Amino acid sequence: MTRSIVAVIRFVAALSALATALDSLIRNQRRGAPPEPHRMLVVIDAPIDDVWAIASDIERQPVWMRDMRRVTMLTEGPIGVGSRGLATVRMLGIGVTDPVTITEWQPPNRFAIRHEGRWAGGGVITLEAGVDRTTTVVRWDETLRAPFLPDLASVLQAPVFRAVFQADLVRLKRLVETGSADGPESPLVRLLVA
Repeated sequence: MTRSIVAVIRFVAALSALATALDSLIRNQRRGAPPEPHRMLVVIDAPIDDVWAIASDIERQPVWMRDMRRVTMLTEGPIGVGSRGLATVRMLGIGVTDPVTITEWQPPNRFAIRHEGRWAGGGVITLEAGVDRTTTVVRWDETLRAPFLPDLASVLQAPVFRAVFQADLVRLKRLVETGSADGPESPLVRLLVA
């Protein structure tokens, strides 16, 4: 082997050892606790029932979740606790199939899913009627655990996922308020979900 190939192999080995050590350090600092969820929020100028009708339409979520390309429900009948689906998600140029199960279904206030693929975790979307009942506060908490170096990945992915998921909520707001999710987006978000 040439010296440059040996140097690359040594560099990759050193980088892998460093990443593994950082992952272990972060896990020890958390004392085994799961990573904090990504927390997003938006206020929508519409009554809660109108927001619920769009946000809980699982098969149409790709309209406002730009990172989600498609959803296929695997279970028949009305959607509720135990319903299962497959989502095709693309972020940072990488597409994955994400099997999910609905774990909570409380119209018009709350639904939750569990990610059952290589990226484990879960998400909860909560809707709360505004004081005047003409607005709705939407909160989204999402926890994702990477399949490798999960504790280091949780730190590195946090700003990326928060930016993408917050942009999704802004698209939901536009969709509910105007009938179209299209509108201006940051170049960063466009790059992340390409």
